[in-house]
Amino acid sequence: MTAYSAELNRAGANAVGFFGRLRFLARSYPLGAIGAVIMVVFVLSAIFAGVITRFDPLSTDARMSLAKPFGVHVLGADFMGRDVFSRLVYGARISLAVAISTTAIGSVLGVAIGLTAGYLGGWMDLVTQRVTDIMQALPLLVLALVMSAALGPSLRTTIIAIAIPLVPYSARVIRSNTLALRESAMVEAAKAVGMSEWRIAIRHVLPNTIAPLIVLATAQFGSTILTEASLSFLGLGIPEPYPSWGRMLSESAAEYIRTAPWLVIFPGVVISLVVFGTNLLGDAIRDALDPRQRG
Repeated sequence: MTAYSAELNRAGANAVGFFGRLRFLARSYPLGAIGAVIMVVFVLSAIFAGVITRFDPLSTDARMSLAKPFGVHVLGADFMGRDVFSRLVYGARISLAVAISTTAIGSVLGVAIGLTAGYLGGWMDLVTQRVTDIMQALPLLVLALVMSAALGPSLRTTIIAIAIPLVPYSARVIRSNTLALRESAMVEAAKAVGMSEWRIAIRHVLPNTIAPLIVLATAQFGSTILTEASLSFLGLGIPEPYPSWGRMLSESAAEYIRTAPWLVIFPGVVISLVVFGTNLLGDAIRDALDPRQRG
């Protein structure tokens, strides 16, 4: 019983310490806390979409076409009688899948390219920098539009079309930090004890570039959601019948903005809230990880 009681006390102390740190962070970065709450609601809605919705987002009901909000359908129904709330919640799954996949792919490829170019230098650095210059000369949405038009609309091609233009941004951040760390005393000491170049790069240089990468990935998370919505709005993103916030806007913006404005208002509000939340959270993470930005 004594050991069990000690374990319970230790678990309780850890829980108190964890929530204490959360309260401290919320007081220190109130806007970041608001962004975190928005993102938690967004993620939980995507995970538990089947629990919190009453209607199938793909099922149609001609009798409920353009039904107004706060009736049988909480947020109304679209022109095919599909429940708007269900489509918004299930659309969060698509937006979350696209955001996580594109950010992960872009970050991994950017880390590999930036670390190689920054640490090895020479012709490798020269070639990669010219390629990233060319890619960064075009805005993210323009590159994504070109790639989506070439590959065709689908979830997989949307992820690829958004992930590839993100690579230069991650590569630049990792390269600049690698250049600074390459001449540090830590690296010189590792070379002196006979470590290989690749082991030094992966074991000593890479871990010290993670903090700025986290900040960049958080900022890119919101931009990928907005880019996916833009592609779907233009008909080059997620195809029917899958619910997508951008496609919900494109189907309703021109024809139903006057007769059924809720079809435009609710998707627009959801997109704005999620992007706003990711920006607030990203700013707070930047301030927390960079001492120069505090206070």
